[in-house]
Amino acid sequence: GWTDALRKAFPKQTLYTFWDYRRNRWPRDAGLRLDHILLSKKLARNLKAAGIDRDVRGQDDASDHAPVWVEVES
Repeated sequence: GWTDALRKAFPKQTLYTFWDYRRNRWPRDAGLRLDHILLSKKLARNLKAAGIDRDVRGQDDASDHAPVWVEVES
């Protein structure tokens, strides 16, 4: 009974949250989807927005993961 918040917000898009530093994965946009936010049925009904902050991954000395976030109505 869990809902993937990012998949609900972007049902048809290819989503990546991780780009390894080897083999030029970031410049080639050859990532993986490793990070998820799972919502209960109640929270899924109240989902307002979700996203992946890809621009953070492109900064100097950044982590190989991009932050993921959700916004739910209370």
